[in-house]
Amino acid sequence: MDVAIIDSGGANLASLGFALERLGAHGRVMSDPRAIAVAPRVILPGVGSAQDAMRRLRASGVAQVLPQLKQPVLGICLGMQLLFERSEEGQTDCIGIIPGVVRRIPAAAGHPVPHMGWNQLECQQPDPLLENISESAYVYFVHSYAARMSEFTVATAAYGDPLPAVVRRANFRGTQFHPERSGAVGARILANFLSLN
Repeated sequence: MDVAIIDSGGANLASLGFALERLGAHGRVMSDPRAIAVAPRVILPGVGSAQDAMRRLRASGVAQVLPQLKQPVLGICLGMQLLFERSEEGQTDCIGIIPGVVRRIPAAAGHPVPHMGWNQLECQQPDPLLENISESAYVYFVHSYAARMSEFTVATAAYGDPLPAVVRRANFRGTQFHPERSGAVGARILANFLSLN
């Protein structure tokens, strides 16, 4: 096993597994905290509500073990949001690895919510996860909630105001977009994740 894919109840588990297979990696969906703790790399995917995902992660014990992990960890979409302290979606306490509150994206003319579609990444600081990713590369988003800009923001996407598209704190990284649905750019990002130590 190259990657532990945490079973957070999301519908994107199969597509993520296929994306890893195309890169020659083997991902295994699991919810056993002991197996996750010893995996070389961990992905926390997520589609759906923060409240439901956190309920599942707490019941399995995964929420308690996640902050202790020292290996590379990648949160995807809702999985990235769960790395923060709290989400306004259901007033949910999250894992608390990255400071901040995730809030609903304000709807505006030309920027409906949910935010769905392809948007450009704008790098704010270098990170190995984005190595060999061209400036203003396009990636695929589907979300109604977003974190706020902070020192942990690595890359942004403009949707009205800039939104954090990639975040990092220590060995924990997150992408608000879906790399498994973002074509060659997403594949490169997943390959970069697989090369992290």
